Amino acid sequence: MALRMWASSTANALRVSSTASRTNFAPAFSLTRCFSTVLEGLKYASSHEWVKHEGSVATVGITDHAQDHLGEVVFVDLPETGTSVSSGSSFGAVESVKATSDINSPISGEIVEVNTKLTETPGLINSSPYEDGWMIKVKPSSPSELEPLMGAKEYTKFCEEEESH
Repeated sequence: MALRMWASSTANALRVSSTASRTNFAPAFSLTRCFSTVLEGLKYASSHEWVKHEGSVATVGITDHAQDHLGEVVFVDLPETGTSVSSGSSFGAVESVKATSDINSPISGEIVEVNTKLTETPGLINSSPYEDGWMIKVKPSSPSELEPLMGAKEYTKFCEEEESH
């Protein structure tokens, strides 16, 4: 029961959908602080995805903070190349030992590459969320959607504030 409560509150804190439990329990105290790795040069969504925009392609994944809260990732459901994604909409799911969580795209566009390594080795999301654990590469239809996303300092502050509530 305690694990279910923790997983539910963690999913709620991450603002992701949990199919493990729909019960809303607020933790009486913060279990962790935001000591996760946050990289400069990336943009971060409040739903804990990151974007690295290089040239005509934006690489998307989940943050170290998100993977830490999810725990051991055991399955990843990703779309196929050529699929369109919309900013703020789900493009896939990550299943961990604690919960199944939707992954949202922080940018709209066409998926030009999917990290197929995650099918065989989903734990790459845990061990290397910003490098080997990336999820999709998108050709942005509107690069201006990156502007309201947070930089490293803003995201670190966001995580700290989120954990203190």
